[in-house]
Amino acid sequence: MDRINPNELDLNEKVVHVNRVAKVVKGGRRFSFNAIVVVGDGKGHVGVGLGKANEVADSISKGTEVAKKNLILVPLLNGTLTHEIEGKYGAGRVFLKPAAPGTGVIAGGPVRAIMEAVGVTDVLTKSRGSANPHNVVKATMVALENLMDVQSIARKRGLSVMRVFNTVPKVKDTVEE
Repeated sequence: MDRINPNELDLNEKVVHVNRVAKVVKGGRRFSFNAIVVVGDGKGHVGVGLGKANEVADSISKGTEVAKKNLILVPLLNGTLTHEIEGKYGAGRVFLKPAAPGTGVIAGGPVRAIMEAVGVTDVLTKSRGSANPHNVVKATMVALENLMDVQSIARKRGLSVMRVFNTVPKVKDTVEE
């Protein structure tokens, strides 16, 4: 898959989660921060990154840079997903289902941030298993990476797009009696 150039896109960043971690040393505790950041252009491009630093602002900027390097293109259909899919990462499981226009983004926390960044306007989601933001975000990205559009399915099967939906009748052998 070709790498997407982030400089050509108008990316918006959203911080999903900031976590403070402590390291106990001889003189007390040393605090540092990690931040999960989502970037997207609202037109099908989305990326997720994790940044770690001693300051919150530095961790967010590092996370943004990592997210720009991990951009993927998600196939969308009329503001929703192309088909139902489930993503799994660790103990996190996320189910994504296309929705009718006007439904809105029915999602919580980390999944909502990714859906808004990618440009999905109508979707139903369910997060099962781990509620850890790291696993939920990665499970959502696994699901989005595995989404397929009808053209790629037709190409993979060696059929026409109409034949994938089985709308073209099979040609019957006609025998005259």
